Formats: sequence, structure tokens, C-alpha cells
Amino acid sequence: MDTYMASDLPFHESPVVPEMCEGSKTIRFRCRKGIACWNACCSNIDISLTPYDILRLKQLLNLTSGEFLRQYTVPYELEQGGIAGVKLRPVENGTACRFMTAEGCSVYDERPTSCRYYPVALLSMRRQDEYTDIRSYALVKEDHCLGHNEPRELTIDEYRHEQGVEEYDELARGWRQLILKKKSSGPSVGKPSKSSLQLFFMVCYDVDRFRSFVVSEGFNELYDLDTEETIEILGDDTKLMLFGFRFLRQVLFGENTIPLKQDAATKRMVRYQEKVQRMEQEAVQRRMAEQDEMYENQED
Repeated sequence: MDTYMASDLPFHESPVVPEMCEGSKTIRFRCRKGIACWNACCSNIDISLTPYDILRLKQLLNLTSGEFLRQYTVPYELEQGGIAGVKLRPVENGTACRFMTAEGCSVYDERPTSCRYYPVALLSMRRQDEYTDIRSYALVKEDHCLGHNEPRELTIDEYRHEQGVEEYDELARGWRQLILKKKSSGPSVGKPSKSSLQLFFMVCYDVDRFRSFVVSEGFNELYDLDTEETIEILGDDTKLMLFGFRFLRQVLFGENTIPLKQDAATKRMVRYQEKVQRMEQEAVQRRMAEQDEMYENQED
């Protein structure tokens, strides 16, 4: 039996209509300045950001990725005790988007993916035994939104094209696949270590810090990147982001597409095996100590 994983499924009392549909489905919707509900959806936000959303916004605001994360976002758990996502931080002591103005969105041309999709929700799913994701959609209907009453019909695919979301979807696909792969692997992979969670966060959301990591001595001692490729990815945020997804697939799931320097890799494997052996010896010593203590208590 095929098992599907979804990045975001509708729950009880959700405004998402619990009916998945294809891009060919016709919807009725238009948002325009002057409509009575203007800015209502921006007054109470819960906007998750993709790595590409962060790139576009930090470039527009002329900030480093670290500065953008500190000033405009809050982290949240995509799964309990697991990898993290990032959301836009609302105004101080409020729920409104910090980019909302009376005239509308002040970052409209670089607005995040979820803002472009509204009132459509993307449901990204994958079979447990497959790597590629399956795309489906659902319709969001909130009481305050009057856009559904506007006399305009178009398909979801036409709406996506109109809103410029196709590029955003394509460039976030590698990130979505990492999340879906992690979720579908379940407990078989084990609980991720703190260092792997930090690595995932840095690579996905803090591209400028990841750039520093790629040029570090430790990275270059282990990975054998072509000089031309290195220059290319370091000089382009989007290419560096995509390389980061590739890097995480290798580190987290063993998909070896980035060549290793053989001597360094061998040394690292030896150190790893020594560490495992040391941990096993320590575990045996602890068990022996616990048994000795148990026998001593029984004799008392």
C-alpha cells in the first residue's frame, strides 16, 4: 500500500477546504485594491517562508541572511523535536504583517510563496518509496475574504502563472523534498542530532553563513569541488542555495553527489569508527558498573 506524506494538510476548523484538486480546476477569485476586505489577510499572519523567499526578501532589503532572520523571522518546528522552519515575525505586540501598508504590500514584487498562492494551498506529497514529490492543491475560504465573490474565473494553473509562483515552486522543490524525505523516513533514521538540526537550519535559511562554511578550511579539506563550480556557486545566492540542498542530501541521506578528497574521507571514517568503538566500550563499562551495583544492593 502506498503511503503519502504531506507538508501541510487541512485540520479541524482550518479554512482550507479538505478537497484536493488538480491545477486544471477552475476557481472564482480576484483580489483588488478597493475591495472591502483589503489588507484583512495581512492583518493576522501565519506565513511560513521557503529558503528562496528568504533570498528574495533579504536581497530586496539589502540585508545579510543572518540580519534578515534576526529582524524579520521566528523559527518553528516542522516536526516535534525535528527540523525547523521559519515564519515571518508580525508587528510588535500584534498579528499584522510588518510589510503591510494602507496601499498594500510594500514588498509585493518579492512577496513570499504563500502570499502568492493565496487563496490556494499547495499540498506537496510523496510516495514512501519514491523521491519525487506529487503536487496537489486545495482552496482556502476564510469568512473575511470577499475575493471569492468577484466575477472572475480562471484555473489554478492560470492563477499560479499570473502570480509568478512557478519559479518560487521550482526553486523550493529541493527543500520540500528534504522535508518530505525526512518525514517519510520516520523513526528508522533516528532522532536527528543537535548538530544536524543546526546544519539544516544554516544551509536552508542562512545562505551567507553557509557561504562562509563552504570556503572554510574544514569543508575544503573534505570536499573536492571543481574550482569553476566553486566560483559559480559562491557568486550566486540561488545557485548556492541549490548546492546546499544537494549537500544536505549527501550529509543526511547518503546521496553522494559531491566528490570527497579520498585521504580526508578515509581519516574521517577512521575517526568515526574510533568514536563508535569508544562509545561502545563506555556503554559496556556502564552496564558492568550497574550490574555490580545491583549485586551489591542484593547482598545488603
